[in-house]
Amino acid sequence: MAEKTQKNEGLQLKREIGLIGGVAIVSGTMIGAGIFMSPQYVLAYVGSPGASMLIWFFSGIVALFGALSYIELGTIIPESGGEFTYILRIYGSFPAFFAAITFILLLKPSSIAAMSMTIAQYVMAPFYPGCPPPQLAVKCFAAFSILVVAMTNILNVRLALRVQVIFLVAKVFSLTFIVIGGLVKVLQGSTVIEENFNTENAFQGTQFSLNTLGKALLQGLWSYGGWSNLNYVTEELNRPEVNLPRAVLIAISLVTTLYLLVNVSYLTVMTPKELMSSSAVAVTWGNKVLGSWGWVMSVAAALSAFGSLNGTFFSGGRVCFVAAREGHMPDILSMAHVHRLTPSPALIFTTIISLVVLIPGDFQSIVNYFSFTAWFFYAIVLSGLIYLKIKKPDLPRPYKVPIVIPILVLAAAIFLVLAPIIDNPQIEYLYVALFILSGVIVYIPFIHYKLCPGVLDKLTVFLQLFLEVAPADKNL
Repeated sequence: MAEKTQKNEGLQLKREIGLIGGVAIVSGTMIGAGIFMSPQYVLAYVGSPGASMLIWFFSGIVALFGALSYIELGTIIPESGGEFTYILRIYGSFPAFFAAITFILLLKPSSIAAMSMTIAQYVMAPFYPGCPPPQLAVKCFAAFSILVVAMTNILNVRLALRVQVIFLVAKVFSLTFIVIGGLVKVLQGSTVIEENFNTENAFQGTQFSLNTLGKALLQGLWSYGGWSNLNYVTEELNRPEVNLPRAVLIAISLVTTLYLLVNVSYLTVMTPKELMSSSAVAVTWGNKVLGSWGWVMSVAAALSAFGSLNGTFFSGGRVCFVAAREGHMPDILSMAHVHRLTPSPALIFTTIISLVVLIPGDFQSIVNYFSFTAWFFYAIVLSGLIYLKIKKPDLPRPYKVPIVIPILVLAAAIFLVLAPIIDNPQIEYLYVALFILSGVIVYIPFIHYKLCPGVLDKLTVFLQLFLEVAPADKNL
């Protein structure tokens, strides 16, 4: 994934990702842990089947509008790195550093940890019928999953993309099977769906507080997480001005349709109480529909989550790689392997941080605080797009969206950040804010004033030789 440039001795990332690869990265990352883990939490927060369906639909619209906004940014600023790069180019180095450390040390590792735990829970669910598996066993298998994905991405970029495409096909087949299974149950005369969606029960028990609606949306939107993943690898995308919008629109349309139909299928065989009490929704659905073959859904859910984990890891390592290339992280993280042509130091670093985050975390808290922090930075990026549309309308834009779209997503982002804090303030939100602001301690002396510039030189040279890596340049 790299080649020698004529101008210098650095490596340069190649454009290996086509339209199919782009669709696989976006939809393959979106379809994963969320649709198999979040339905019970969404329903528990809002309290009724009808309200939960509205949350899933609205989450899809927000993800679509957010993706459309990011497409315009990706064609204005055709560089990899996602939010970090956009904040760097629009607002400057200081706020970009906060985005870098937050995405590299918190957001991407949290997402990786949550998805690896989903894989572990589904793999172990058949061995612990009627009760949740032990947390130690779940986390050990989750760590194993992270290491497998890390090795795949470190060894070969094309291998990682092939894995992404193969697992996307498998997970679309799995979700389609769930949809068909629900339809068969309806044709067989199942009365559960009528009880769940009749005019009396559809919205009975709905909770309308800002806190519950905000947390339900965070859970729903986490399931749509991945809509911005292609923006992290723009420099590796063939004809980004064409393939970026095409891939994103195809992927999000596919995912939103499948998510709505899958949730309806869940509610054709499960009452709200059964769904909310399930620790693995797809397995419970499988036991009810497939009987003794219900374990098949556990395997399908684990494979689906593995594909999503691979996509998140693929993009997450690029944030670290680009931030280091811009001088916001140690130089060693901006290097690529001279033979395998992968950003292996950044991927190894992402692996280590993800394993650390995995140790104390549980799925629900990881999702809540991951989503809260992510939407804070989405809001900053979207406000930057609005600024560019107003103040710099003459910038080259191969793709444009009406200004109302980023404004609507910005409003949703502000709600998602503020609603849980205002309605039910928790000390964890303060911890997240303090973590982000703690970057000042590092930025001012080491990035702004460049104190001790050679302090890591010996370590960098050692790791460069040990890992067989060299500096990599932009591919614009």
